[in-house]
Amino acid sequence: MKKAVIVTFDKFTDIDIFLAWDLLNRVKHRDKEFVVKIVGTESIHKSVCGLDLTMHGLIEECNDADLVFFGSGPGTRTVIQDQAYLSRFKLNPDKQIICSMCSGALIIAALGHLKGLSATTYPTAFEALKAYGVNVIEDKHLVTHGNIGTAAGCLAAVDLVGWAIEKMYDKKIREDVIASVLPIGQGQVCIY
Repeated sequence: MKKAVIVTFDKFTDIDIFLAWDLLNRVKHRDKEFVVKIVGTESIHKSVCGLDLTMHGLIEECNDADLVFFGSGPGTRTVIQDQAYLSRFKLNPDKQIICSMCSGALIIAALGHLKGLSATTYPTAFEALKAYGVNVIEDKHLVTHGNIGTAAGCLAAVDLVGWAIEKMYDKKIREDVIASVLPIGQGQVCIY
């Protein structure tokens, strides 16, 4: 059984979490044992748009997940300053796929997993990410190194999640999942 966890916190960006949730759950049509969970530090986290989202578990579930996906939002600036929060993560990029949307890259950097690497993030987080010593690529929407991927711009989640799906499974499953969300005429029609 493979497991993906989507990490959220108060003041998360709605589309980052919900788009990743939807795309990853489409994998379940191909692998019935694939598990996707949204995790946080509380039972409910509130988005920047005011939606309350009930968690499926705590962030410690990241430590044995195959895929860890960090969302973005103003809340990233709070959690990266909280050493107790950061200490709950025991991630291993040699064995896990670790990825982020926009300012979620700040969390990966705060955890020390972007040392010596390049990454991307949303323009409002460029300077904060550079402060971690990361070489920020400002003109690419997806930057990957081994099992670490960062993306910039909410709709880049399609490419980021596609990259992660292909790393976990294969190109065919990635293509099928992505084709299922493309506008008509840009991909094949998938019926569920």
